[in-house]
Amino acid sequence: MTKARKGVKRLLDEAEKPLSALDVGTLMEGVCDLATVYRSLHYLEENGFAESFVLHCSAHGTERYYVSRKAPHRHWFHCERCHRFIDLGACRIGAILKSMESEAGVLIRHHALYTTGLCEGCRGEDSVSEPVEKERGEEGRE
Repeated sequence: MTKARKGVKRLLDEAEKPLSALDVGTLMEGVCDLATVYRSLHYLEENGFAESFVLHCSAHGTERYYVSRKAPHRHWFHCERCHRFIDLGACRIGAILKSMESEAGVLIRHHALYTTGLCEGCRGEDSVSEPVEKERGEEGRE
């Protein structure tokens, strides 16, 4: 593994939140250029050292975020106002996925779950708090 790939892998392994390629590029400034960061992230994901998810944010647009596969699979919350990521903990939806597999007759090999909304600090800034999205098909049933 190249020096740049090792450096990017170490950053992901030590990160306490998902990192975008630009985040990694900033942290690797002076070590390698952004093109090398993108190639390194692609290599790490293709070889099972990292995984990624795509998040759309009204302030930052659509970005791909990377996390290390060294740690157990986790789920994340992204604050729409301050753009912080909050770790929601280890995956707890295994039983739900097994049920989905059984009902649909499929084998689920991977899933990604991220949630968005307002964190506790930003929620306190609003006098009105919007509820969680309604399930599809529940509109107008109140």
